[in-house]
This record gives sequence, structure tokens and C-alpha cells, in this order.
Amino acid sequence: MKIILMEPLGISEDTLKRLSSTLTEQGHTFKSYDTVTTDTSELIKRAEDAEVLIIANHPLPGEVIRADENLKLVSVAFVGIDHVDVEACREKGVLISNTGGYCDDAVAELAIGLTLDCLRNITLCNEAVQNGLGKGSLAGRELAGKVVGIVGTGAIGIRTAAIFKAFGCKLIGFNRSEKTAAKALGLEYMPLIDVMANADIISIHTPLTPETKGLIGEKEIATMKQGAILVNTARGPVIETEALANALREGRIKAGIDVFEKDPPLPKDHPLIGAPNLVCTPHVGFDTRESIDRRAEMVFENITSWMDGKQIRKML
Repeated sequence: MKIILMEPLGISEDTLKRLSSTLTEQGHTFKSYDTVTTDTSELIKRAEDAEVLIIANHPLPGEVIRADENLKLVSVAFVGIDHVDVEACREKGVLISNTGGYCDDAVAELAIGLTLDCLRNITLCNEAVQNGLGKGSLAGRELAGKVVGIVGTGAIGIRTAAIFKAFGCKLIGFNRSEKTAAKALGLEYMPLIDVMANADIISIHTPLTPETKGLIGEKEIATMKQGAILVNTARGPVIETEALANALREGRIKAGIDVFEKDPPLPKDHPLIGAPNLVCTPHVGFDTRESIDRRAEMVFENITSWMDGKQIRKML
């Protein structure tokens, strides 16, 4: 069986050799590419005749999937699969497995970090010290006792909620369906608009789907408390960027943002460039040394389990 790693996984060469040896020792062919490309013709060339493709977070267009007549499985080293043409996979009967769970701690911890920065002005305090200034008006606020709204109570949302609870926060939340694990933490479910209106801190953890695109728009942001904090470590398009930028410039809210419509570098005219009351990171929520090694282990486990007749972490 021919297995192709279409892009680097961010792991050492030794780790890649160790993981791929579980396949080559069984007589399978494994080839890896150490560069990223988004050129469709190059992707088609790389994928030629492969039964299994491994990708990370770069697009796998339908043209590539349809051109590979032997393709049976796509193992995605990522949680979301919105960068894979799922319809093309469905057409050809190609299965998809992801690595859900590999970065639950990493993303949750960044959400907390962005919140703490917004509350305690950590970035601004650093700038003050580096510029030879004192604390001035940089007194912060405490996390303990705040009402935290979790929008999206999947695995990462629940992990984030658990950490907020450890800080002494009250939990409220919104999700399409109520989760037992979230309720066990004491999270109270309510309509999205009520979460937006009642929370001191709102942390977004929904996947990007047609239903969640623009989920947090002008109406939802307008209901937020004065000085409330909006944190997004999920997907950029879940929040309407212009509405967020306007609220930040007006000083109504603060925000901690790790995700955008496209990954940074952002264009100079992007609405969030230069916006006040904002802490940004360049889509690093998933990216820790531990999580990257973990997802590599999982992406190969997806393949060996499928070969043994059991598809795990099934997305299609």
C-alpha cells in the first residue's frame, strides 16, 4: 500500500522514521514531503496512486482527491477538516480520520492565557517596562468570580471550562446539544444571546460550519457587557471581523484572538491591525511541542488501525 505524507508535520526526522517504520516494516511504501505547497497541480503529482494521504492543516482540494484513483483514506493531522473537500471524498468513498483531542490542553491553555493578558494587561505592562515607564493606569482585574461563557462545548470547550472553574469562575454556555460533561462542571446552558449578555468573558470553541460562520456578529457583540472579553481560539470566521473591530475601537470590549479568516501575516489594511484593547497570537493555539508530537502519533495510528479493519477518529 502506498502512503504519502503531503506536507511536514513539524516533528523530528527521527520521530518520522520511527512512526513510518510501523508501515514500511509491513511492506508498505511511505514517502514524505518536507515542503508545503498549495499548488493544485503539484498536490496532484505528490498524491499520484496513493491509497492513503496524510495532511496537516493545508487545503486538500477536490481536484486532488478525484485525480487519485486509488485513494481510500485521508488521515488529517488536525482537528478540523474544513480544509478537506469532504464532498469529493464522499463521492469517491474516501474515508477521513482526524486527530481530535491532540491539542485540547494546548488550545485551552492559550484561551486562558489570552484571558489573563486581557485582564491583567500583561502585554501592555511589558511594553511599559521596556519603554522605561511605570504601571500608570495599568491596574488589572481578577479572573476569580467572573462569569465565563463557553460557546461550543466540545472537548476543547469542556477542557477550557474546567480550567476556568479551577480559577473560581461561574460557567454558562451555548451548544447545539447539551453535554453531560459540561453540566458536571456546573455549566448552565442558555441561548447564545443570553450567554453574550451575561458573561464577563466569552470563549469561542465551535468548529467552522455553514451554521457557525458569522455566529458572533454585530447583534451578539452589541449585547456584551461593557469591558467584557471575547476570546477566539476556534476559527476566525465564527466572528464577524468588522463588528469586532468596531467594538474594540469604541472601547466597549476587549478581545484575545488567535484565529483569523486566513493565518497571519495579515494585510496592513486588516480591520484588526492597530485595533486597541486587543491581544493577538498568530494561530498558535494548537502548536506546542507536546501537541505536535501527539498528533503525529495519532495520525499514524489512524492508518494502522484502519489497515487492521477498524477506523478510529472517523470524520467520514
